[in-house]
Amino acid sequence: MSAPSLTPSKAAPAPDSRPRPDGAEPPARPFARSLRRNLTAHGFLIGAVLCFALFSWYPMVREFFLAFQKTEDGQTTWVGMDNLVTVFNDPAFWQAWRNTLLFTVLALVFGFAVPFAVAVVINEFRHGKGYLRLLVYLPVMLPPVASVLLFKYLYDPGYGLLNELSGFFGLPEQQWLQDPDTAMLSVVVASTWMNMGGAALIYLAALQGIPGELYEAAELDGAGVLRKIWHVTIPQTRLILSLMLLMQIIATMQVFVEPFLLTGGAGPEGSTTTVVYLIYQYAFNFNNYGAAAALGLLLLVLLAGFSAAYVKLSRAEDE
Repeated sequence: MSAPSLTPSKAAPAPDSRPRPDGAEPPARPFARSLRRNLTAHGFLIGAVLCFALFSWYPMVREFFLAFQKTEDGQTTWVGMDNLVTVFNDPAFWQAWRNTLLFTVLALVFGFAVPFAVAVVINEFRHGKGYLRLLVYLPVMLPPVASVLLFKYLYDPGYGLLNELSGFFGLPEQQWLQDPDTAMLSVVVASTWMNMGGAALIYLAALQGIPGELYEAAELDGAGVLRKIWHVTIPQTRLILSLMLLMQIIATMQVFVEPFLLTGGAGPEGSTTTVVYLIYQYAFNFNNYGAAAALGLLLLVLLAGFSAAYVKLSRAEDE
């Protein structure tokens, strides 16, 4: 029987016998490097998960249980569907939903179309895009209270700038925030100005990713500005547009800051009472946290159902 021989491919590597400088550490093993790198990554990941669990997931779970509980004199009892019955029997419930849907529709008309149009206009400039982006995003950087004070001055029925302009052109003065017919529209205009900067920058980034050859081909076919927007710009940004539509519907259905600061929340004859403001009233004015949680749960279910339907329709279109 012949002795086994070691081929060069199967030979065991010889230990590194080269002398190391005095005080030098041996080279780290690949496993040790990988372990340290993964431990650091998992450390950051665990911190993020803990933040989400504490400030996002736990409140949602707690809200679910609060919706079926009632607390009186420090004693918490299960009341089943009583909180939902209380919410449904409140006359302000249906008015709040009507106002919220009205705000959502008006916000989509203004807040969805205006930022896209602004992005299209900025994209056509060859110079000064950086300054224009800063100008558009500036309202987002302002504190909401400062923006609200600005619009309160504009809407003031006595010395407001809008009524001054109306008088200059011979138009009658308006009670912008005091009239039930114009209060919600005034809130939508203020909200659009305060929040459109971020959406405009997202649209602008999507527009800059469209190949210029598509516009050149459209020009060769004799397409004008509107036809290029309809046949090139919108199809190329369809994914971003649909995603921003979903995000804006979710955000506008939860509107609270603008009507609360501009009209005190309810507005004239309850014309600006929204669902989230009604939740605020239940929790902090009526001390009925169970009803507030029940109404919040209804809003959560509605938005989750809408989001699920949107995702299903988007997948069907892609297939």
